[in-house]
Amino acid sequence: MPMAAAEIEALIREALPDAVVDITDLAGDGDHYAAKVTSAAFVGVSRVQRTRMVYDALGGRMGGELHALQLTTATPA
Repeated sequence: MPMAAAEIEALIREALPDAVVDITDLAGDGDHYAAKVTSAAFVGVSRVQRTRMVYDALGGRMGGELHALQLTTATPA
């Protein structure tokens, strides 16, 4: 079953409350998304660890409910 963009955003914001999350449905199928996540929690954290933080927030849904997520992370300017 596809996952709604609002659900993805809510899960990320639950784990990273200050996050600014911008999600785009790439294929219109609820399975392939691009997400840009900006959070102060990423300051001083490697790109790999940032990705893990977001994937952890999704609670194991990657590869199941959520087939693909093109992820960009950033720190606030």
